[in-house]
Amino acid sequence: MNLRKIVDKCMKYCIFLIGGFNVVIVFLIFLFILTNSMKAFEDVSLSKFFLGREWISLSEKYGLLPLLSGSFRVTLVALGISVPISIMSAVYMAEYANKKTRDIFKLLIETMSALPSVVLGYIGLYVLSALVKNIFNLNTGLTALTGGILLSFMAIPTMVSISDDAIRALDPSYKEASLAMGANKLETVVKIILPAAFPGIFAGIMLGFGRIIGETITVLMVTGNAPILGGGILSPVRTLTATIAAEMGEVVNGSTHYYVLFAVGLVLFGISFITNTIADYFINKSRKIMRK
Repeated sequence: MNLRKIVDKCMKYCIFLIGGFNVVIVFLIFLFILTNSMKAFEDVSLSKFFLGREWISLSEKYGLLPLLSGSFRVTLVALGISVPISIMSAVYMAEYANKKTRDIFKLLIETMSALPSVVLGYIGLYVLSALVKNIFNLNTGLTALTGGILLSFMAIPTMVSISDDAIRALDPSYKEASLAMGANKLETVVKIILPAAFPGIFAGIMLGFGRIIGETITVLMVTGNAPILGGGILSPVRTLTATIAAEMGEVVNGSTHYYVLFAVGLVLFGISFITNTIADYFINKSRKIMRK
């Protein structure tokens, strides 16, 4: 066996070991969260935790529904803003923009993705919240709408990049056949290119969703941190991530409250796992379409 084959074999095993190590680390993290979460249910019943309508830690009321509701409202606003903007931006970059304009757009998107979340939090706290308060005549601008707007800016770079790649990776014959049949540019984009690139676009949306649901510091700063089940997007909310960040630093180690926060983390872990699994499925589906 020559040196080149030996090096190739060693690299193959090294890459396998690194990949396996990552899997083991993720499993150990899951096991750590799971074992601590189970201790919470020795004092808090599953029904009171998952169906509870109040989160008041000082009164030992640990209901998950207000936190899920808060995360859902913020995520809904963020997706409602980021998805259409991302798809339209990706279509423009892939189908309409010249090389110079595309490079400028790519630079702006990369700059957006590089902004620290705490900087966006300060912008939301001192600028955006005041605008929301004045426009809607509210008592406070720290609402689900404020958090959703900021999170949409954090998700757009991921969505645009993956959607752009999905559209540009399509076989040119899709577009050429449509134009040859007499369809104009807009009809080709709407009826041919977007449906064909949908698996990749949806994968980008799911990864953006994962970024939104897992963000902590921004929502902690601008959503008001009120664990209220009712209300709309113009009311203060508290998300799953913000609850862990706000309370874990001051909770008594080994208390019921301490373990309940691990249970909240387990719920977040499950949401992230499901989101990434769905995104991976659609990415693989997109690759199969590209190979055809």
